[in-house]
Amino acid sequence: MENEPFLASQTRPQQLQPILEVEEDPDVSPSTFSQPSLTHMKKSKSLGGGLHRCKTAPAMAVMRDLKPKTPQIPKPQSDESSSIIRQAIFLLSIYLSLGVLIYSFNTEHFSGSETHPVVDALYFCIVTMCTIGFGDIAPLTPATKVFACVFVLVGFGFMDILLSGVVNFVLDIQENMILTGIQMGRRRSQQGFSARDYIVDVAKGRMRIRLKVGLALGVVVLCIGMGTLVLYFVEDLDWIDSFYLSVMSVTTVGYGDRAFKTLPGRLFAIFWLLFSTLMVARAFLYLVEARIDKRHRSIAKWVLQREITVQDLLAADINNTGFISKSEYVIYKLKEMGKIEEKDILLICNRFSKLDPNNSGKITLPDLLENRF
Repeated sequence: MENEPFLASQTRPQQLQPILEVEEDPDVSPSTFSQPSLTHMKKSKSLGGGLHRCKTAPAMAVMRDLKPKTPQIPKPQSDESSSIIRQAIFLLSIYLSLGVLIYSFNTEHFSGSETHPVVDALYFCIVTMCTIGFGDIAPLTPATKVFACVFVLVGFGFMDILLSGVVNFVLDIQENMILTGIQMGRRRSQQGFSARDYIVDVAKGRMRIRLKVGLALGVVVLCIGMGTLVLYFVEDLDWIDSFYLSVMSVTTVGYGDRAFKTLPGRLFAIFWLLFSTLMVARAFLYLVEARIDKRHRSIAKWVLQREITVQDLLAADINNTGFISKSEYVIYKLKEMGKIEEKDILLICNRFSKLDPNNSGKITLPDLLENRF
């Protein structure tokens, strides 16, 4: 019987709040309440029997303060861009330092023109890690060849870290700047369709994938143009050869007929090759993502537009009731779209069964309190 006043207090909180305050602090003068509150109290007391909160009924505030038997499992969080960048810079520094150290003590075991020992070592490490393979600096002895093999294999791991961290961080900054400008413009004008609706996916709260592809490709074009200019003015190549070497470099083809020969050119290549090759890789990943996204949207459109059949009704009727409820229909359509699988539904159902020990088909407050406390 103690639960009945508790439930009543939950259904009519506004009416019972003044009563609770008076009972908990009898010294408070009625003048502290406003006139509507006193009228509300009189109406409450005039009800048959009066609605009063049971002294032993737990308050919701007290229930929130209760600590469960076992602590909550923290939600897994993806690595933040800043932590990935710090990790990438630290590991890349160790990686390049080791490469420079080994190269500096074995310069006579590498072929190619020399400019400066440290610059040549960094240039060789970056060209090797980015898998460009110009061939202007190459190992000669078996020991240096083994070192080059291990060095390039380990470099693949750093490329993955840099690709997922640094490049995403740069593109996210550009995306946030564009989204911020669009939101500010939207506050100024709220009428009609504009280019913003084509750029931003309002439902997902992010830029559309086609714009991400365009943004990444734009950065790639900028890298190619910058490399062409530097090769023309620093490496003393003509425009065709400068553009040719720039494209072969950022796409990691590296035929080897052209390469960076001067000290300023190799200094520029150390930073330019690392950034531009990562941007090209990310642009191609966005292209693949755009194709996959387009296919998913076409499948979802087909699933939602097609007529339901008798076979669909039998397959979607999970509870074998002879009809499809709204929840069953949603689950069936999500399965058709490939959003969820049968094993995912079974895992959720098993978890629900543990929270519903009485098999009543619903989770009540007593069940929740029994499981947690």
